[in-house]
Amino acid sequence: MSHSISDWNNPHRHQSLLRLSALTQDQLNPLIVQAKVQCQGGQLPTYIPYLAQANPTWVAVQVQRIQGEGVAAGDIYHSFPLMSVIKPFVLLFLLEQLGIEAVFSQVGMESSDQPFNSLAQLQADGGKPRNPMINSGAIALAGRLPGKDAASRCETLRQWLNQRSQSGLFLDEAMLQSVRSLPNERNRAIANLLAASGYLDHPEIALDTYNHVCCLSGTVRNLAQLGMLLAQDTSLISPQHRHIVNDILITCGLYQASSRFAVEVGLPTKSGVSGAMVSVVPSQGAIACYSPALDETGNSKAGLFIVQQLAQGLELNGLG
Repeated sequence: MSHSISDWNNPHRHQSLLRLSALTQDQLNPLIVQAKVQCQGGQLPTYIPYLAQANPTWVAVQVQRIQGEGVAAGDIYHSFPLMSVIKPFVLLFLLEQLGIEAVFSQVGMESSDQPFNSLAQLQADGGKPRNPMINSGAIALAGRLPGKDAASRCETLRQWLNQRSQSGLFLDEAMLQSVRSLPNERNRAIANLLAASGYLDHPEIALDTYNHVCCLSGTVRNLAQLGMLLAQDTSLISPQHRHIVNDILITCGLYQASSRFAVEVGLPTKSGVSGAMVSVVPSQGAIACYSPALDETGNSKAGLFIVQQLAQGLELNGLG
C-alpha cells in the first residue's frame, strides 16, 4: 500500500509511517513534481559563471537510511559542487584532527543574522568569525587544514571524507577555474581582516584552499552518504564531534533563515549556493537535495520545500 504526501497529514495514519525508514518510492515521486513548481521564481548565482549555466528546473533527492535501503527521485545522476555544504565536513574533519579547543579558538559558534559573506559582521566581532558556516569561519578553518598548498589540503580532506563515508567526491577542475575567473573581493577582504586579527596565517593559501574544497563535487547519493557521518554513531567519528556539528547546523546552517527553519523543521541542515542541501535526521538517516534555483537568502527553494515536507509528513523533527 502506498501513501501520498497528502496522506501524511491524516491523523489516523499508522504510527509506522512516522519514521524515515518507512518512506517509499511512491511517496517520494510526487514530491519531486511538487518541488519543481517551487523552482519558479528562483535565481541562479551569477558571480560563478559555471553555476549560472545550471538548469533551474533540476530537482533531485536521495534519502539514505540507517535501517533500509536508500530511496531517490528526480535528476539524481547530475553531479554538482558542494560549495558551502562542505563547511560542516571541514569542521568535522578539524574537530577530529585538532580537537574542540583548538578549533574554537579560531572560530565562534554563535548564529548570525547577516549574509553569509558579511564583512560588517566580522568587523563588529573584532575579526573573529561568528561561526564555521559563514565564509569568514570557513576561510579561517581552511587555513588550518593540513598540507603545503590548497591542492594537497583539498585532497587530504577529499580522501578522508570518501574513506569514512564510502562516498565518491571528486574535485571539479572546471568549476574551480570558473570560481577563480572572477575575483571575489569580499572573500579577499574577509581573509585580510582575519589575518590582521590573528586568526589566519597565510590568507592567500587559505582562500585558495577554500575555493578548492567548495568545488568538491558529487551526486545526491554522494552527499547523502556524507550526511550519514552526522546521522549515526560510528567508531570512525567521535560522537561528541558529531553532536557539535549538528548543533551548529541547527542554528547556523541556513544563514539568516536558520532560526525559522529550526522552529518549523528542526533538522540540522546545510545549504550551498550550487543548490545543494543536506539534512541530518539523527539516528535515522540523511536527506540530500539538489536544485539550483535559489531563494533570496541563497538557499535552494526546492530543497527547502522537500525537507520541510518530509520532516512534517514523517514527523522527523523531535525524533532521535
